[in-house]
Amino acid sequence: MPQISPVPRAFAAGFLLLLAGAAGFGEKAAAQGAVRSVHNDWQIRCDTPPGAQGEQCALIQSVTAEDRANIGLTVIVLKTADQKSRLMRVVAPLGVLLPSGLGLKIDQIDVGRAGFVRCLPNGCVAEVVMDDSLMKQLRTGQTATFIIFQTPEEGIGFPMALKGFGEGYDKLP
Repeated sequence: MPQISPVPRAFAAGFLLLLAGAAGFGEKAAAQGAVRSVHNDWQIRCDTPPGAQGEQCALIQSVTAEDRANIGLTVIVLKTADQKSRLMRVVAPLGVLLPSGLGLKIDQIDVGRAGFVRCLPNGCVAEVVMDDSLMKQLRTGQTATFIIFQTPEEGIGFPMALKGFGEGYDKLP
């Protein structure tokens, strides 16, 4: 299975603080940053994290598992401050099996896995740099399914609508 490239350590760290509360449920994510615009199931949210030079914005969607309404996942897409990289940060619930990483399928096609880079009090974070191929898949696909594991045998899928992703990404400052 291909590996999704990891994020370099020098990235927009302020957004991690801004969105640390976004792990898990839509209600928590709703409290993080001001909604700038809505693009179908995606929202652009902006805030000025402590110590940041200016406002930072991200494209965000939160979902719950189809069969477990109490387990949620938040996907955060942003551009680095230098506008040279596109990042996807996924906040998964605590209790996830870290060595298995986070799986991603787009329209049932396996895209690969990303490793978790840290856990916070409210969730564990996987991060990837989005290359042109992944961006194209996200723009043209219908559904992305993020997969976490609680045991090596038990994967939990989180289907996420991609409608509005490209439009929302294009509006990110």
